[in-house]
Amino acid sequence: ADAIHPGYGFLAENAALPRACADAGITFIGPSAEAMESLGAKTAGRQLARRAEVPTVPGINDPIEDPQHAQELARNMGYPVLLKAVAGGGGKGMRLVSNDGEFVAGFRDATSEALNAFGNASVYLEKYLEQPRHIEIQILADNHGRVVSLGERECSVQRRHQKVIEEAPS
Repeated sequence: ADAIHPGYGFLAENAALPRACADAGITFIGPSAEAMESLGAKTAGRQLARRAEVPTVPGINDPIEDPQHAQELARNMGYPVLLKAVAGGGGKGMRLVSNDGEFVAGFRDATSEALNAFGNASVYLEKYLEQPRHIEIQILADNHGRVVSLGERECSVQRRHQKVIEEAPS
């Protein structure tokens, strides 16, 4: 094979595949291993967005290991908050916490699920937004500097943090 397109799912998000393709002299049609790694940890992605002055949902940009410290941060941020797995994806390792009384169980459940799903129990906090819109803009670029926007789509209809309907245009 001269090139591999991973489609979607596990291999499409695993930096080992583009690295193995590069080692074998095969073109990987997708982001580089370095790009995947820089955005694989959600906190790293938040930090990168902040440096680029891209607005983000209010939250904590670093992993939080201590539940008492996390609870204090949540109080200061104001409930409701989302506890989210640093290595997360697919809605795993996420817990909505509406008040102090729910925090300890939410932290325990989020870290346990994150560890089981991703091998990493680290979580971070984001302010929970009531009924947000989820709009995606698809961008395609090549190694020659050509970039095109493939349009945008509405992905707000979700179940368990997974898109159910994607509609274009939004």
